[in-house]
Amino acid sequence: MDPITQITDEITRRLFVELEASGRHVHVTAQQAETLFGHRLTPKRPLSQPGQYLANERVTVTGPKGEFREVAVLGPERKEAQVEVSLTDARTLGIDVPVRLSGDTEGTPGATLTGPKGKIVLPSGVIAARRHIHLTPEAAERFGVRGGQEVSLRTFTARPLTFHHVAVRVSEDFAPYVHLDYDEANACGFRPGDLGRILP
Repeated sequence: MDPITQITDEITRRLFVELEASGRHVHVTAQQAETLFGHRLTPKRPLSQPGQYLANERVTVTGPKGEFREVAVLGPERKEAQVEVSLTDARTLGIDVPVRLSGDTEGTPGATLTGPKGKIVLPSGVIAARRHIHLTPEAAERFGVRGGQEVSLRTFTARPLTFHHVAVRVSEDFAPYVHLDYDEANACGFRPGDLGRILP
């Protein structure tokens, strides 16, 4: 990398966070993977967050009014199942979903997951993911924020928007990215590689 590009990248990294659009997807336990697919999840390609991957496996997610086929499954397996959809997706399924951070599934509605080998009825676990920023401790210090904080974020996209109440999540295991669902991404005209800036 030439010096000018290196300096430009460093300035960009200090001022902005890259945006990502997160489509509907499912997390399952190891036992549920065995039921749905007859085996554990198999990685297809890595995701932006270290250790996370898109699995080769796909499921059908069914609600009271509709379904989505070929829904992505993300790995590795978790301790509890979770289905993440947009609010638009939830209308198609016929489910009134709350907006929650990943892992906060208490009191949420459920859905049916169908794979090539079996079916699972989830009593809960369906959420619309709350918009959030993944940061390392170093990045959080650089931006002057802390884990658990809410911030506003300006998108530098085709249809720039300022999102409020964006949750900050901090961990050594994270890579710095903003995660928006498809409703939010479409609203701001997101394209891969777009950036956002945490507002003071």
